[in-house]
Amino acid sequence: MKLTGVVAFEDLEGGVWVFRGDDGRTYELAGGDRHLKKEGARAELEGEVQAIPTAQLRGPVFRVTRYRFL
Repeated sequence: MKLTGVVAFEDLEGGVWVFRGDDGRTYELAGGDRHLKKEGARAELEGEVQAIPTAQLRGPVFRVTRYRFL
């Protein structure tokens, strides 16, 4: 699955990196690497949505397998 949107950090329960997709949904980020975690970076992500409960409850978890900045 591919998503486009913006990477953001939310200071919630110790902080969590999220992806605000152009589809209007917010995904909690998993996978990728440290270079992906840039506040405000516009990117295209490839990966899959996983049904994993998290403490932050910011939306479904998106496990990143590949990404590129736009």
